[in-house]
Amino acid sequence: MHNIRSGIIKYMILIAAVIMVVLLSVFLVLQIWGERHAAREEAKLMFSQIGQVLDENRREAEVTKADYSELCLENADTIAYIIEKDQSVAFDSNELKRIADMVNVDEIHIFDPSGMIVSGTHPQYYGYTFDSGEQMSFFKPLLSDKSLRLCQEITPNTAEGKLMQYSALWSPNGQFIVEVGMEPVNVMRVTEKNELSHIFKLLRAGAGISFYAMDKDTHIIMGSTDTSNTGQGMEEIGFTLSDIRDDDHSGTETICGVKSYCIFTTIDNNLIAYVVPYSRLYKRLPQNVIVFAIALMLIAVILVKAVTTYMEKHIINSIHKINEALTEISEGNLERNVNINGSVEFTELSSHINDMISSILSSTDKMSYILNRLNRRIGVYEYNHRMRSVRFTDYIPLLLGADEEETKRIKADHRLFEMYINALRAKPLEGEENVYSHCGDDKERYLRIVETGSNNDVFGIIMDVTNEIVTRRRIESERDMDVLTGLLNRRGVNSRLTQLFSGGDDLGYGAVMMLDADDLKLVNDTYGHNKGDEYLRRIAELVSGFGARKNVSARLGGDEFVTMLYGYGSKQEINEDIERFMQLQDGGAVRLGDDITVKIKFSAGYSFIKGQDNYHILLRAADEMMYENKRKRKKALEINGDL
Repeated sequence: MHNIRSGIIKYMILIAAVIMVVLLSVFLVLQIWGERHAAREEAKLMFSQIGQVLDENRREAEVTKADYSELCLENADTIAYIIEKDQSVAFDSNELKRIADMVNVDEIHIFDPSGMIVSGTHPQYYGYTFDSGEQMSFFKPLLSDKSLRLCQEITPNTAEGKLMQYSALWSPNGQFIVEVGMEPVNVMRVTEKNELSHIFKLLRAGAGISFYAMDKDTHIIMGSTDTSNTGQGMEEIGFTLSDIRDDDHSGTETICGVKSYCIFTTIDNNLIAYVVPYSRLYKRLPQNVIVFAIALMLIAVILVKAVTTYMEKHIINSIHKINEALTEISEGNLERNVNINGSVEFTELSSHINDMISSILSSTDKMSYILNRLNRRIGVYEYNHRMRSVRFTDYIPLLLGADEEETKRIKADHRLFEMYINALRAKPLEGEENVYSHCGDDKERYLRIVETGSNNDVFGIIMDVTNEIVTRRRIESERDMDVLTGLLNRRGVNSRLTQLFSGGDDLGYGAVMMLDADDLKLVNDTYGHNKGDEYLRRIAELVSGFGARKNVSARLGGDEFVTMLYGYGSKQEINEDIERFMQLQDGGAVRLGDDITVKIKFSAGYSFIKGQDNYHILLRAADEMMYENKRKRKKALEINGDL
């Protein structure tokens, strides 16, 4: 009588041997199928790439041809314009060659109104007419319709048979016809890329793999990885025509004397073959079978040993319990307590796991200590949706404005904590990322909230960035303001106008006005620069407060101001305000002190907003009008004897 352990070993060895034979047989079949399947998938990918390359090359060729035709016509236009402006070059062959080099064309021909070449870069063509061959006759309709602009397809020229692309058109004055010729180098280069042999060389196929493209009607090889096969018949290198169908399929062929696995597809009117020799296709098969057999033997030995060694130990149930507990813990439930007492080892393991959880939970206190020591106004929080409680550092309640009672409540329920966070996010600060406005301590504060999460875990940081935001805004405000007048400075107005004209908002009817104070020097010389500054401030008040709608005003420097009025509902409305403003040129007066009153005089110009999206053009137009206004005012003063 044998013992149970010996019986189990003998039984398991027998079962393992049977399983190994079955698995090896299945593995061999699957390996053969897998290698062929991998070859088919690789072939599909390559066929797809070939189709994509052909399509892309065709599109590229069409675009290149269209662009080349358009360029040819544009060059003809340019040359016709040059010759019309300086007709002395029309019969100067050397000058025409220089123009051809400058415009980057190969030939220039000048036709008289009868359609005969009378000049050009190639004297050997003089005397040719639109009746001198098929290529020339393409342009004959120009003689009856001067509005035509003709561009010929790429064709051999009449004289030399060289591939050229010609375009022709009448000069703007209708006195002569200009024909230009360009060698279609780019077009031919793109066309060459569509050759199948060229495409096959670009494909990143493995060593030994070949491609063939065969015409379905003539059975002639149109392209091949080995270009020496191009032009041969399919049968000559081993393809069996009776086995090749029109639809996609695969099979075994002996190609060039080598037994190969072939996958076929049809692209356009060509049958494309992906050919991989058996020696390459099944190269890894013997090695894989040997490795798999060794692996099975090792597994069988290990399995027998494992079963006989541990069959008397009842630990599976305990392991399951620990795994269940660890799964909950890994998903974030740190409130789970592990208590497995099946053995001393499991008791110790449970204790260590519980100690680890306690250490993780205490990390919040450690982080609070570090942040407090660093004196940083930062709070960190963390919670898991599988748990009710929230862990956060000491500064979080201060940032949220929560008292002691509220802190206990939000710490015990993550849903209540989320309500606090969402309430903060209800007031985002415009122009800032993840920054929110929060009223605390009777003043507005700015908090940056950054949060991330995975699965059920949520981790976030809250930072008080009030000082940073306030300081940056103050610096930005001072940077863009003119200290003397309180208006925008040149930088500020450029920034504001750029924002208005590029923001996509409807500006309505409006105008840009330029203003130059006429008597600033007189005020400075008469009353001193302090009064001159006061004079400028009064003008600033005038321009910034003017208009019935929206106003953007700035001092560009010295005595020069700009203001933009916009948001008007009609052209008449803005016209009325502009006329009223221009009437103030000599009609206003300001007090510079208790006993000093001076007239406000200024020159001004304006430009209406008419769908413009470039305020620089409007400023230049208004500036030109202002200086014209200044000249007229000065001339009027000279006539009246006031200057």
